[in-house]
Amino acid sequence: MSGDGNQSGRNRKPRPSGGSRPSGNSRSSSDSRGKSSFGNSKGPKTTRGGDRFDSRDKYENGDRKFGTKKPFSRAEKDEDKTKSFIQKRRFDKISKSVPKESIRLNKYIANSGICSRREADELITQGLVEVNGKVVTEMGYQVQKTDRVVFDGQNITPEKPVYVLLNKPKGYISTTKDEKARKTVMDLTANASPYRIFPVGRLDRQTTGVILLTNDGHLTKKLTHPSFNMRKIYHVTLDRKLSTEDLRSIADGIRLEEGVAEVDSISYIEGKPKNEIGIEIHIGWNRVIRRIFQKLGYEVEALDRVMFAGLTKKNIKRGHWRILTEQEVNNLKML
Repeated sequence: MSGDGNQSGRNRKPRPSGGSRPSGNSRSSSDSRGKSSFGNSKGPKTTRGGDRFDSRDKYENGDRKFGTKKPFSRAEKDEDKTKSFIQKRRFDKISKSVPKESIRLNKYIANSGICSRREADELITQGLVEVNGKVVTEMGYQVQKTDRVVFDGQNITPEKPVYVLLNKPKGYISTTKDEKARKTVMDLTANASPYRIFPVGRLDRQTTGVILLTNDGHLTKKLTHPSFNMRKIYHVTLDRKLSTEDLRSIADGIRLEEGVAEVDSISYIEGKPKNEIGIEIHIGWNRVIRRIFQKLGYEVEALDRVMFAGLTKKNIKRGHWRILTEQEVNNLKML
């Protein structure tokens, strides 16, 4: 009997000091120290050293350790998977159009984006297509990859146009290759297309934001030629606040080496310090925005292009890309 009693006494856990049941005041004082209560629990609270682990304590400590959980995390993951699937499907569709060693002439023309295959047959029969300097009217004529195909006086290729929108990070230059072996935007879009694509215009190495890459030479010329006045909007962060007087001076035009740099619009960004400026411009002079502010004694600490030709970086993480939708491509061609 006494042995059993001693054994029972050794196994019995000591009760926490302060009584077996916390009073209402103790709970209030606990809440006032920053811990929130999760409902009215009738059972006594057990400390970490007791038999049971308090679920509220576990929640609070777990929350502090791993950070606040974001709502709808599962929905966000599903949305990311959906976006990835859509991008993969677009890429696969483009990949299937990669020409083989030889291809029918009408398909070659259709793949170039000029017209449909049936319309290409009509162009061929009318004698409007040349292959290696000779007019071809034969239906079913096979064209090699190395052949030179000309329609309406212009060389054409069997590549379907590809349009890739990149959110460029710092440290990358906007060229296809670099003699100094620096990182380029081509490194970021290496898996974006089975064809070789080129950046439309340039962003300097330290400038971030939206940039378009494509193999559509006609559209590239259109988007970069000064006569088309393509809109570009930048978020500028300066080393100090921009005075109202200087803001008006920039709006009126700042004279640089090439002439007067005309700004379409400029304003402070709502809800931000006055060293953060929104500026819209269409001229494509080299480092023009940085030089505008430097002329007035300011240094540009960060420059981010948020919009180009109606395209924004919405839903594109820094350093990531996506393929444009058909609607977006149509919008660009109508500009």
